[in-house]
Amino acid sequence: VPGQYAMGTIRFSVGRMTTEEEIRRAITIITGSYLKIKGIKQEGVQSFPEITFAEEKREKITMPTLKGDNEKKEEKVTEILETISGTRLTEFTRSLGCACKIQPHLLEKILNEIPVTMNKSVLVGIETSDDAAVYRIDEKTAIVQTVDFIPPIVDDPYTYGAIAAANSISDVYAMGAEPLFALGIVSFPATRLPIEVLQQILKGATDKAAEAGISIIGGHSIDDDEPKFGLVVTGRVHPGRILRNSGAKPGDKIILTKPLGTGIITTALKRGIAGPERAAGAIRSMAMLNQRAAAVMNEFPVNGCTDVTGFGLLGHLKTMIEGSSVGAEIWSERVPVFPEAWEYAAAGIVPGGTISNKAFVERITRYEEGVPDLLKIIFADAQTSGGLLITIPENMADTLLMELHTGGVSQAAIIGKIIPGEPGIVVMKR
Repeated sequence: VPGQYAMGTIRFSVGRMTTEEEIRRAITIITGSYLKIKGIKQEGVQSFPEITFAEEKREKITMPTLKGDNEKKEEKVTEILETISGTRLTEFTRSLGCACKIQPHLLEKILNEIPVTMNKSVLVGIETSDDAAVYRIDEKTAIVQTVDFIPPIVDDPYTYGAIAAANSISDVYAMGAEPLFALGIVSFPATRLPIEVLQQILKGATDKAAEAGISIIGGHSIDDDEPKFGLVVTGRVHPGRILRNSGAKPGDKIILTKPLGTGIITTALKRGIAGPERAAGAIRSMAMLNQRAAAVMNEFPVNGCTDVTGFGLLGHLKTMIEGSSVGAEIWSERVPVFPEAWEYAAAGIVPGGTISNKAFVERITRYEEGVPDLLKIIFADAQTSGGLLITIPENMADTLLMELHTGGVSQAAIIGKIIPGEPGIVVMKR
């Protein structure tokens, strides 16, 4: 059975001589068992006999049936479907959040073959794989535009919508810009999930957009086997105040505003290993806008900025320092990490996107002796709605960090510095 059809279904194999009537009876048993487990009251459904398969002799069993004519049966089925709650969205997707990105080395190869835009009004294009495109309108105004969409990262539809919106809007903040409005992008299995699930996704996104001071004023949807949601976000910035991922300078300190490990933790959640309470910190972090961090950052002479998402800390840092023709030194013990990420990574619970990221940055990373192997995984972990990665002159770094903490970005930390030398090389110190 193809994966896109198998996800979220109950499957059973039948023998060659199985009759249609026996299949119908099996469906009735499975449906009744599910309802019993969920604690849903089964009015009009008979009780279930104990069934054992150890006996060689097949005995006649009275199967539970829905009483009434066909019309009443259809009404009962509709009522049951409307009663079912607790849909696990992550069961409908192969990968979580930003961990589903195309492998970075493949994407890099593709983009290297795309012609560079020669339009003089394009201030930021694809040249350095920045977070958003920037187009000059006049001497005082430039339009910033970005698009991002992800499959479910959590099971709750409302929370998923909020995280997807925060993740999309983050790219505008990373450019030093102000978001103006957004359009929604929706893929949804309308025949496999109640439409109310989509309604909750959109509500979560709408509320998060309102928190950012913008509205979602349109969009596009398709019926697809795997749910996906995101936003096209339009913002504005003064052409002279654009923050690029290619502006880092030697001597800059590097600040990260959110802890790492969301990809690992949500993978544990999807596999049923982590309960909601253990993932709560990571979920709150993903749903938190980078709005406050950006507001504080924009008051300082920041040289470079990007946000940490699907390519992990090292992947996004690689893009930053290659575009800036500099190197970086990371102080591994100062990098904020969710405590649960250590535990799950040690148990081998690592998303596929993280493994691809780690392989991608191997050639540009120099590890000092004593750096734990687990950190090599965590620093490559595919994040969703991660923090801002900021470079700022050394003499302003402590003040910026203090203001971030005062402004509610409590887990921000100085994690390293920009160094001269071979461009694109990261030195990982203990």
